[in-house]
Amino acid sequence: MSHILKIENLHVAIEGKVILRGVNLEMHHGQTHALMGPNGSGKSTLGLAIMGHPSYTVTEGSITLDGQDITEMEADERSRMGLFMAFQRPVAVPGVKMADFLRHAATNVRRPDRKEGEELIPMREFRKELKSKMEQLKMDSEFARRYVNDGFSGGEMKRAEILTMAMLSPKFAVLDETDSGLDADAVRLASTSIAEIGREKMGLLIITHHDKLLEHNPPDYTHVMLGGRIVETGGIELARELHDHGYDRIRKAYPEADAANQELNSKEEPAMIV
Repeated sequence: MSHILKIENLHVAIEGKVILRGVNLEMHHGQTHALMGPNGSGKSTLGLAIMGHPSYTVTEGSITLDGQDITEMEADERSRMGLFMAFQRPVAVPGVKMADFLRHAATNVRRPDRKEGEELIPMREFRKELKSKMEQLKMDSEFARRYVNDGFSGGEMKRAEILTMAMLSPKFAVLDETDSGLDADAVRLASTSIAEIGREKMGLLIITHHDKLLEHNPPDYTHVMLGGRIVETGGIELARELHDHGYDRIRKAYPEADAANQELNSKEEPAMIV
């Protein structure tokens, strides 16, 4: 089945400060989209708004998944419908093992009507699937026994996010700067791991400053965000241009958006604007 995630004229504010100013984006199942732009342009805000983060208020526009308006839905409802986000800064959960976390998460996504206390995915079935995914991603089985992100290196955190994505198999996944804070080898490993899952099995929105994460996941579309809106769309060649030459051409081509971006970043910002 072909799935469609559609964002129309999306305006988003945090603590009364307008960040997104009319974003339009349509993604189809199996497509890879890269979202690039300078710091403070609204890239991560778009990802968090798609996922329904409670700190972000949609003031205008809509988000629909397969024709259903999800703009007012809670984050957990969106997850059950098939949306996923790999965070730029994953949170540690001491005391909760990766395997237990993944078993509960996968059960809730696959059985959206499950009531509290009802059975989880049978352990034998879950272990077999988890082992298969970890072998596919070339991960040591011991990883599943560790507490979620507790004491993980940056690379391990990002691989844990990718493993979670593999187990949940969402319709659409937002990867928010999965390459952030990683060295070249770790970025290459993350890039190949994402490709190994099979990008044709879901729609990917890859938020990134660099092109290395796209090395094994070439985008069908590259979008440039500036001043809270998408100002230009192209293919992989646009991603390479931005990586090689930066945003000077974009800033000059869209002076109004550049002015909005500077205004947005010249004021004291709420902690979560990115």
